[in-house]
Amino acid sequence: MRAAVYHGNRDVRVESIAEPAAPGPHEVQLRVLRAGLCGTDAGEYKHGPIMVPLTRPHPGSGHQGPTVLGHEFVGAVEAVGSAVAELGVGDRLVAGAGMWCGECPWCRSGRTNLCARYYTLGLNAHGGLAELVNVPAIMCRLVPEQCGDDAASMAQPLAVALHAVNRARVASGDAVVLIGVGGIGFFTLAGLVARGAHVVALDIDEDRLDDARRFGAAEAFDARALDIEERVREAFDGAPVDVVAEASGAPGSPALAQRLVGSGGRMLIVGLQEAPRELDLYDLVMREVEIQTTVAHVCDTDIPEALDLLTATKLAAAALDRVVPLDAVVSEGLEPLAEGQVSGKVLVATTEDGR
Repeated sequence: MRAAVYHGNRDVRVESIAEPAAPGPHEVQLRVLRAGLCGTDAGEYKHGPIMVPLTRPHPGSGHQGPTVLGHEFVGAVEAVGSAVAELGVGDRLVAGAGMWCGECPWCRSGRTNLCARYYTLGLNAHGGLAELVNVPAIMCRLVPEQCGDDAASMAQPLAVALHAVNRARVASGDAVVLIGVGGIGFFTLAGLVARGAHVVALDIDEDRLDDARRFGAAEAFDARALDIEERVREAFDGAPVDVVAEASGAPGSPALAQRLVGSGGRMLIVGLQEAPRELDLYDLVMREVEIQTTVAHVCDTDIPEALDLLTATKLAAAALDRVVPLDAVVSEGLEPLAEGQVSGKVLVATTEDGR
C-alpha cells in the first residue's frame, strides 16, 4: 500500500510499504478516507524529528524508526479484532489518535490526555496518511451519516480546541479575547461561539480576521495595532474581559493576554511557545488572574462533541483550504504549511472512496 512516511528533517516520502497485519483482538483496521495535516506535522517536517521516535523506541508505543504520519483521519472499517463487538465492517470511524493506558492515576481520574504512557498515532506510532491503518478500537467513534469525510477528518483538531474551551470554563455571555485565528485558533473560535461567548479575535493576517468575523467573532482586530488594548476595551463597552485565549504561540502574546484579561479572569494558553516567556506574577497575584493550560483532548467527551458540532454547522467548509492527493502531500501540503502559505485546513485524499 502507499503511505506518507517520515524519515527525518524535510524527508517525507510517499512510498509503497507492507499492508498492516490483521487487526489485533482490540483493534480495527481502517481504510483511510481523509487525513488532515496540521502545524505539528509541518513542525516535524521543518524542524524535526521532535516527536517522531526515529532513533529510540517511544516509551508509550514502543515504536521506533520511519513513521507513517497522520493523526487526524477518518476511515471505513475493513476488519475488526476478535474482542471488538460494538463496531463492524463498513462503519465510518474517527480515530482520536491519542492512546492511553487506562491504569495510571491520570487515566483513573478521567484525564486520559495526561496518561503516563500516552502516545499518538501518526507521531509516536504509524498513523493515517496511508491507505490502511490499524487502530485501537477504544479510541474510535462512529461518524454521523450526515457528516461528510472532509468534516469528520477535522474532529480530532476540533476536539483539541473544545478541550481547551472546556478547560477555561467558558460560559454563555462571557467576554472572550482570542489571540490567533489560524489552525487551532479557528477551531477554538468555533468552540467559543458554540458556547455563546462574546468573542473579539486578534490576528495579524487580514484573511484570518475576515474568516473570524464570518464565523461569529463580534469584532476582529490586527494584533499589531498600537491602540489594541483600547480597541478591545471599546469592543466590550469597558466591561472586564473574562477569558483571553492565546492560540498563536507568538512570543509576545502571553504578555498581551495578561494586559487584556480583567481582574478575576482567566488566561488560557493554547499555543505552544518555543522558549520561556516572562509574565508579571505580581500583577497576576494582585488581580487573582488564573492561568489555564491545555493539551490534546479526552477522547470520550471531546471527540463526540466535535462530531456533533461538525455535523450541525458549516465549520468544516469554512475551515477547509484544500484537498490534495497523497502523492502531493509534500509539495501541496507540508511545504506550504511549513512556510506559512496556507490559510486553512489541508486534507489528504488517501483513497478514491472519500465522500
